[in-house]
Amino acid sequence: MEPTLRDRLRYAFDNFMARGTVALIAGLFVVSTLLILLISVIVVIIGAARDQDLGLADVIWMSLLRTLDSGTMGGDTGSFGFLGAMLLITFGGIFVISALIGVINTGIEAKIAELRKGRSQVIEQDHIVVLGWSQQVFAVLSELVAGSASRRRDAIVVLAEADKVEMEDAIRDRVGSTGRTRIVCRSGRPMDLADLEIARIHAARAIVLLAPDTDEPDADTIKTILAITKHPNRRATPYHIVAEIRDPKNVEVAKMIGGDEVELIVGGDLIARITAQTCRQAGLSVVYTELLDFAGDEIYFVEPGPLAGRSFGDALLGFENATVIGHQQAGGESRLNPPMSTALEAGDRLIVIAEDDDTARPLAEPPAIDESLIRARTGGAVGTPERTLVLGWNWRAPLIIRELDGYVPSRSTIHVVADDDGFEADVADAAAVARSATVTSARGDTTDRRLLDALDVPSYDHVIILCYSDRLDAQRADARTLMTLLHLREIASRGSRRFTIVSEMLDIRNRALAEVARADDFIVSDRLVSLLIAQIAGTKALNAVFADLFDAEGAEIYLRPAEAYVEPGAETTVATLVEAGRRQGEIAIGYRRAALAADAGANYGVRVNPPKSERITLGAGDQVIVVADD
Repeated sequence: MEPTLRDRLRYAFDNFMARGTVALIAGLFVVSTLLILLISVIVVIIGAARDQDLGLADVIWMSLLRTLDSGTMGGDTGSFGFLGAMLLITFGGIFVISALIGVINTGIEAKIAELRKGRSQVIEQDHIVVLGWSQQVFAVLSELVAGSASRRRDAIVVLAEADKVEMEDAIRDRVGSTGRTRIVCRSGRPMDLADLEIARIHAARAIVLLAPDTDEPDADTIKTILAITKHPNRRATPYHIVAEIRDPKNVEVAKMIGGDEVELIVGGDLIARITAQTCRQAGLSVVYTELLDFAGDEIYFVEPGPLAGRSFGDALLGFENATVIGHQQAGGESRLNPPMSTALEAGDRLIVIAEDDDTARPLAEPPAIDESLIRARTGGAVGTPERTLVLGWNWRAPLIIRELDGYVPSRSTIHVVADDDGFEADVADAAAVARSATVTSARGDTTDRRLLDALDVPSYDHVIILCYSDRLDAQRADARTLMTLLHLREIASRGSRRFTIVSEMLDIRNRALAEVARADDFIVSDRLVSLLIAQIAGTKALNAVFADLFDAEGAEIYLRPAEAYVEPGAETTVATLVEAGRRQGEIAIGYRRAALAADAGANYGVRVNPPKSERITLGAGDQVIVVADD
């Protein structure tokens, strides 16, 4: 059946109405114009305005005013035909203006709703783009804001599959004031090519990919890397992409896709390594926090300046307010604690710990050394077997056991107690490949005080509390961790034998609840990954530095007795401490006072990157913080 004329007109009208606010306003303008012209011409033709001596232009002007303001005709006089025409114009004006107000109001509401969706493209330049939304985003944004404090005007664009307004409210609540740095939120899928254009990734100086809270986070991360690097409108210059990978097996695929444009952080490995290191050295956690966040001293790359042509060992005393810890060759390869005889050549850079890169100024001449106070370490003692208790279980546990096995002396033991289905098989797999430690397991409720008393916790050297993140949500998992931690602290307060405690938590707000003034109660959480992501987003080359620092095969941070370096009880300088470390092939980056180990205001006794001229007196129980190969 052929459509009728009425059907065609209705179809044309429907299509016109669907064109939007601008088309509707234009249509009302056309209708009102035709109405004014038609009635004005009729009035002139029939002579209704002859008594007022009005021409066509005058009648059109009067009709226009009556269309816009219905009260204008209140004082009209003239013939019946003229007054009737003006009344008709007024009725038409009421219709047109009412419709216009409705159209404009609807258009404004639609525009506001569209803006709230966060689908408009940003026009930022040299900004940082954060793709994805998870609990990590708040720590990442806080550190990125702190790192951008020296920039006059900086912007961070967050693109995620979340409501724009909800993201802005959450950031305002959790991050707080961002100073001169603007945070712009947009809604979209990071894996979508069109949505990536919204964040203007092609003009960004760094792109951060957060692991999503999905069943296969690595798959989503890899897809996003692919969408960025293979984008049809990608820029010619390389991107600086920082991404977290959960499973080490997926690193090779991600690296194959991203190449040199992506810096990968294996979150599980990172937390496993830090947990293994910090549980064995009380106070080491404070050092890592100092280096990873932007609140204190960080790691920078600086030119050697007048130190070029000299040895790396000479450079250790070459700065007053910076601590040299490594060397980067002109070709880009970096190494922490290289041989002291390494020559500094043109184009090389020094890796330093400093408050800021502009504070690393070379000294005109090396500081004085107190030769009489330097002591030599007599040699490493054979490691005593260690007993480690692991309470709880999640997917990171096998990685932690593997890392611990790489650190502890031979004949050590690792005992796992958890209340989780199937964890015994994973423990058995870890025990089968362990080389230094004997790994055993038992099933039990780790929040049960009777169970903890039966385990004889004080007989262990180290205790690690893992959250049940695989089967519980963040709040319930952290609640169980906190209950276990409180029991352990009470057990420690009653016993005479001290043991270290490392607890893992998921939500940084719960971490704050669990913290007490004890440096060995370090709470390992995804915040560490967030801090590392922010550091590498600022400086690409830092990924290799931190990979070396956290790797059991490379240089690491150790806290060693101060008497192994300088005369105990004698006042000396930090420069003398650095020289004592240099003669043992190590780099002294600070010290820790035992008397302040419980003082949060004094950073738990930890002092990183002290000035070379600072005078100190280290006694029994005090430690020197060094970067060493073993």
